[in-house]
Amino acid sequence: MDKKSKITMTDVAREAGVSQATVSLILNNAQSIKLSEETRQRVIAAAQRLGYKKIPAPHKPEGQEEIAVLINAMPSYDPFVDALSQARDAAWRYDALLTIYDYGDDNELALRIIRQLEQRRCAGIILASPITSAIDFSVFENCTPLPLVLLNVYDHAYPLQPTFLPDDYANALQMTRHLIENGATRIAHITGDDWMDASHQRLAGYKAALEKSGLPFDQQLVVKTNWQIDETLRATRQVMQLPTPPDAIFCASDWMTLGCYQALAQLNIQVPQQVMVAGYDDQRIADQLTPKLTSVQLPYTELGRMAVEYLCQGEDNATRVTMAGKLKIRGSTQR
Repeated sequence: MDKKSKITMTDVAREAGVSQATVSLILNNAQSIKLSEETRQRVIAAAQRLGYKKIPAPHKPEGQEEIAVLINAMPSYDPFVDALSQARDAAWRYDALLTIYDYGDDNELALRIIRQLEQRRCAGIILASPITSAIDFSVFENCTPLPLVLLNVYDHAYPLQPTFLPDDYANALQMTRHLIENGATRIAHITGDDWMDASHQRLAGYKAALEKSGLPFDQQLVVKTNWQIDETLRATRQVMQLPTPPDAIFCASDWMTLGCYQALAQLNIQVPQQVMVAGYDDQRIADQLTPKLTSVQLPYTELGRMAVEYLCQGEDNATRVTMAGKLKIRGSTQR
């Protein structure tokens, strides 16, 4: 164990010339007993000199700062809610309040909200969307002196803008690899709307996994849809009626797998015995289907926390984070 990890509150008390009880109150941000700012600063400085690891963010007596999330639609239930929950918790740890504004994809309304935020104690703004999508960031460029980061949205024309995204390519690659490792040799991929970058990234990850495994890419096994259940039902029937049907189907969202399951039931095809089925984004329904659905849990909890920490820690260096999710293996791919 290194020296820093052995530092205790007793050591900090000795260094600062105060009691251990005083150190405990300050390092635990206790609000019930008022201590002088000079004492608090002396204890914090002593803890920093000794390398004490659990130094809290200071509570500001003049009132809490605000972290504002401007979101272009408010989801009722969606995995992106996890990002908001973690962002709220991270903001609280920095003695800030997370506020959420639904601007309905109306950029003028978003700019009005930003102008109001400039009049308050706002530490920064997070532009977000429940759907990974491109935005026109030029609308917001230089619109405010407040720090601004992007969460689940991006603009390739602004590579230096702090951005936090799930890695659709890596997620699709690991899902396709999982199907191959479980014996699949002909994997169909039912995609969402073609205009979305996320659809292209997931398709690219699917193709890369096939190539790395030495399996041929068959264009007939890729069917584009508009994310709707009836479209997925049609696409599933289409690929299952090929002369050589697939032995696995990878849908670009969990919602789409409802149509896939329905089509396979109509065709009297068993999951996973005759064909494996996998989804994407690990929505609540994944654990409620029969059989339970294998999916990819997107890293929204980590991304939401990181976006807030970036603002609260006063970072001034640009960053672009793309993070892979976690494979959640369930009955739909376990033969």
